Amino acid sequence: MRKLKLIWDFRGPNASKTAEHHEIHLKEYIQLEKLNISITGVENLNEVHTIAFLVVDEDKMKPIRDTLKPHRGEVYSN
Repeated sequence: MRKLKLIWDFRGPNASKTAEHHEIHLKEYIQLEKLNISITGVENLNEVHTIAFLVVDEDKMKPIRDTLKPHRGEVYSN
């Protein structure tokens, strides 16, 4: 089963802090909805661009995508 990485982009001087805060909300959503999602994270791409993400099974992606409205997605590979 393919896994997809749903991504939220944050840009600007506070991008890192904003992405870290967003990840907290992603984890809260996972707990609230009792989802079997264990991979979330934050990646600093450069000084002014940071992403928050979560990884979902492809067959479970659509309702999560429609609710959380990520900016983009990609196939996940560890």
